[in-house]
Amino acid sequence: MRALPLVTCLLVPLFLHADRVLAQDSTVVAASDRVYVMPRVDVIGKKENLATIPGSATVLSAYSLESALVLTANEALRKLPGLAVRDEEGFGLRPNIGIRGLNPTRSTKATLLEDGIPLAYAPYGDNASYYHPPIERFELVELLKGAGQVPFGPQTIGGVINYITPTPPVRLGGFVSAAGGSRDFSSGRVRLGGHRTLLEYSRKEGEGARDNIRSRLQDVNFKTVLGEHHPLTLRANYFTESSTITYSGMTQAEFDNLGPRYNPFKNDAFDSDRFGASATHNWNLGSAALLTTNLYVSVFNRDWWRQSSTTTDAQGGPGVASARLAGNLIDPDTIGSVQGRLREYRTWGVEPRARLAYTAMGLANELQGGIKAHFERQDRRQINATSPTARTGTQVEDNLRETRAYSAFMVNRTQLGAWSFNPGLRYERIHSSRTNRLSGGASGSDALGEWIPSLGATWNPSEKVTAFTGVHRGFAPPRTEDVIASVGTVTEVEPEESTNWEIGTRLGSIGGSHVQATGFRNDFKRLIAVGSIAGGSTPLAQGEALFVGAELSGRYRHSSGFFLSGAYTWLPTAEQSTPFRQVVGGAPVGGSAAGNRQPYAPEHLLTATAGYAWHGLDAQIEAVHVGSQFADFANTTIASADGQRGKLARYTTWNAALSHVFRSTGARAFVAVKNIADKITIVDRTRGIQVGSPRLVQAGIKYAFDAGR
Repeated sequence: MRALPLVTCLLVPLFLHADRVLAQDSTVVAASDRVYVMPRVDVIGKKENLATIPGSATVLSAYSLESALVLTANEALRKLPGLAVRDEEGFGLRPNIGIRGLNPTRSTKATLLEDGIPLAYAPYGDNASYYHPPIERFELVELLKGAGQVPFGPQTIGGVINYITPTPPVRLGGFVSAAGGSRDFSSGRVRLGGHRTLLEYSRKEGEGARDNIRSRLQDVNFKTVLGEHHPLTLRANYFTESSTITYSGMTQAEFDNLGPRYNPFKNDAFDSDRFGASATHNWNLGSAALLTTNLYVSVFNRDWWRQSSTTTDAQGGPGVASARLAGNLIDPDTIGSVQGRLREYRTWGVEPRARLAYTAMGLANELQGGIKAHFERQDRRQINATSPTARTGTQVEDNLRETRAYSAFMVNRTQLGAWSFNPGLRYERIHSSRTNRLSGGASGSDALGEWIPSLGATWNPSEKVTAFTGVHRGFAPPRTEDVIASVGTVTEVEPEESTNWEIGTRLGSIGGSHVQATGFRNDFKRLIAVGSIAGGSTPLAQGEALFVGAELSGRYRHSSGFFLSGAYTWLPTAEQSTPFRQVVGGAPVGGSAAGNRQPYAPEHLLTATAGYAWHGLDAQIEAVHVGSQFADFANTTIASADGQRGKLARYTTWNAALSHVFRSTGARAFVAVKNIADKITIVDRTRGIQVGSPRLVQAGIKYAFDAGR
């Protein structure tokens, strides 16, 4: 309630002057003989928008998602240029997304949206992904990088990923599908729609990447559009996960002696649920103006009970630690310890966004602007117990962290012949507080404000060619826990800051091909790295860094039905420009040195697909290549005994998908094989050795009882 006067002051001017403001984020939907407008905030939007976007912009279509039979968000995102997506547990439940060389751990360097609404549970106070909806919920994925991302925040460094949920149909219909496969995999989906309303339920379960890892998820998604002249989109979703899953990786001896799938921690459990709801309203303000307002709320609960967090923690005692280093089998039932990391996050906010089309000095202009009031509450507890399966014990943490964030942006596009120029500006004001609610605890608070400018330009010499360039300031706020200690003291952790350059071109619909090529340079004055690893003691550090590279993506389709698609990223430079130093005390991070390569920044990334589509038959094969990468700042090449350091070798995995639609019935049969050769890959060493998913064979059938998908 303290923020209500400020929110009112921000909103009133926009409503009073809305008649000067352009038509904005919405989708015009045609179904049967009726047309309606669905309010929605897109990052890229319609295909025609690509000619005016001053940055790298890519859309992963519904066809690409369905024809490849993607199982996880990781599989989908690897099809986009500039993204390094690291596996963790095998189901893509906690994707680790790195953009243009930034560390992918917990996707902390990316802005994730769902229909333009924050997807992360605490994007300002703790932008770490322990939740991600199943990829089946979405029909499109938008990726925007460069100067064009400034209207979205708070992260404006790497890029914006916006997941788009399906459009509610007018005509009654839907589908049912079921699949099963190896690794005890099973899934089912039901979608019902009609009268501008959509309801979908999906369920998925199976074994993960290692022993004693198993997940079960359920997801319900509801969406409806009300009204004609002032349409309102209402959305609600509910997600649950119940997993047997550990946090710790393997030591090198465990990997060598006991195999790449070894995981003894059968008592570890991860249970979560998330409810989200939003309302998106369009207010028409004349033929050239419209105001779109988002109101959103989400509640995320997570309980993670585990007997180990890293290969070096002392939770199980010295005997367990030494046995693991020696590569000996351990029995978790004999470990008299388990820790519960219990979290509840509540996030809510309001964001009106508007556009105005106007003419000035004979030139066409488009002005878009918006404001946002965003609030977060983190309730964090830790309970330590003394038996393997206990769920009660001694409370050692009871922490309340709150964030209030207010932001505003404005971007103006001026059209000058074939050229357009797009200056922009964003402002972020963030207030953070932390209270230790244990006996004798303390509290503290902090605030920061930041201006984020941008300048972009496009040139369209023809209808099918767009050249673009831009520069913008990258910004990312520090986490609440990094700024304010549990004893209430405030640490001067400044936000991440970079200057990001882009230049590129898009070629569309030329001989059946679409191509985008981009060069980029991200120069960090301050990159926050390392940070605490749950259960460990890695210090927060910062330093200067430079990332330079290029991206190439495209698709070609021949009239015969043959097609090719691919996304390639080349990152020759990902260096530590200065040694990284601990924020508190300034001590150098072990091994960090100017000229060393940043950890988890492979030089080469490639996802390439070849396929054939003809009369309902769709067959394709995909290669996913990830270059070698370092696991630490020292660029250690020899694997350490604890498994947390050492060079990760490059690898290539192959996937295949085959489906056929029986036109007479509307049924679609499909089969897919992931990791065809069952290749063993080391994908992470942050908490010890983590491996990629083993081979998965799945087959199923889908029956549609409408004319659409």
